[in-house]
Amino acid sequence: MSDKRRLIIDMENIVKRYFIGQPNELEVLHGVGLKVYEGEFVSIVGPSGSGKSTLMNMIGALDLPTMGKYYLDGFDMYNAREDDLSAIRNTKIGFVFQTYNLIPRMTALKNVELPMLYAGMGRRERTVKAKKLMHMVEMEDRMHHKPDELSGGQKQRVAIARAMANDPAIILADEPTGALDSATGRLIMDIFHRLNKEQGKTIVLITHSNELAEETERIMSLKDGLIISERKGTGKVAAG
Repeated sequence: MSDKRRLIIDMENIVKRYFIGQPNELEVLHGVGLKVYEGEFVSIVGPSGSGKSTLMNMIGALDLPTMGKYYLDGFDMYNAREDDLSAIRNTKIGFVFQTYNLIPRMTALKNVELPMLYAGMGRRERTVKAKKLMHMVEMEDRMHHKPDELSGGQKQRVAIARAMANDPAIILADEPTGALDSATGRLIMDIFHRLNKEQGKTIVLITHSNELAEETERIMSLKDGLIISERKGTGKVAAG
């Protein structure tokens, strides 16, 4: 990896422990180091229980490490205040989860608008932008439907549009195709490839699927709370 690209995620010796009742302590991450550069599409692959979701929570500032150094686009995340972390979660990072995490009572369009509302964007501006994002994921004809009126793949496309709402530096995708059939999962991965190639988005894919991981530029294997290997992927869409 060339050092000409800006370092977006810079983690050193990340340790995460959970207290599960005295005197017990569960250490899930045992000193993880991770570097991701601007515009990369990388994957973190590993079996259930390897620490993938915990690491994603660290990257996304949904949880804080017990020990270690973490700089996100040059900002010291380990020593940050909660209000700073909240702002970073809303503007610097776009989240895509396996379970979609859409608000059931809101239409697809309003779900996409929500991060912009939190960021203080005006009503007209956020509606215009949300409609453009719905068009980007080919969901403009379903924008006024609520989540329970959408298929799994449609919900995930809405979730991707929502993740892009505040033009984040990073998209974190946690098993984004895990609840989808293979054809629908292919469609979702195609959207990620477009975002990476056409808009230069930095994407971190968390997956248990080696096949999906192969489509990314770099593959980091996580096992028992440690990155045990790193290798190049093809960076290309898997052949049908």
